[in-house]
Amino acid sequence: MHRPDRATHLKDYEAMRDASPDAVGEHTLAFKLEPERTALVVIDMQYASACRDTGLGRWLAENGRSEEGAYRFDRIEQLLVPNITRLLNAFRAAGLPCVFVRLGAQMAGCRDLIPHIRELETAFGNVSGEREYEILDSLAPEAGEPVITKLSASAFTSSGIDALLRNLGVATLVFTGVSTSQCVDLTARDAADHGYRSVIIEDAVAEDRPEWHEATLEQFERLFGRVAASDALIQELAEIA
Repeated sequence: MHRPDRATHLKDYEAMRDASPDAVGEHTLAFKLEPERTALVVIDMQYASACRDTGLGRWLAENGRSEEGAYRFDRIEQLLVPNITRLLNAFRAAGLPCVFVRLGAQMAGCRDLIPHIRELETAFGNVSGEREYEILDSLAPEAGEPVITKLSASAFTSSGIDALLRNLGVATLVFTGVSTSQCVDLTARDAADHGYRSVIIEDAVAEDRPEWHEATLEQFERLFGRVAASDALIQELAEIA
């Protein structure tokens, strides 16, 4: 089934919004990045969930279901890795924080993870000491860049990310990673509810299905924050830097 691209989708949405004003959209906060108060957040770009040969990708292949991951992993390889790399380079060049978030267990059987994701992460082998627990080599943190480990979908629920960001004096967060409708969206929404200004980079997040990706971004930008393309964000960052 043909699906319109995001530009067409947004154009149609904006036309509808202009014709019939939406109260939430009218009151959604507009903001720009602030010099020295902005951080890049890379969520769950691990071998558990962001590689077609390990973790989720391996599990799908072993169960004859690789086609379920085709859209996700194609997008990760063709868009996310290069775009997140570009964003990392831009933030590092500007001297701004890059924070890495990973989901993973310390205990066998993932007993320390929140119950509703325990079985899933066990199936993918996402336990400390395993390859799946690690961040992709191509996006590896540099020395001194913090890696936050969470035990739930949202980093704000089960990690010290809020304390870290406040210690760094961060006010605006730029989100990348997987999955759009789950860990990225939940963390970005929680960030907004904690008083941060949140931006999701549309071509640096991935999802299992395109319709889930699009619906999540449309809902997020109605109240919780901005949605931007990587090129536009890098340009804005260059202007403030």
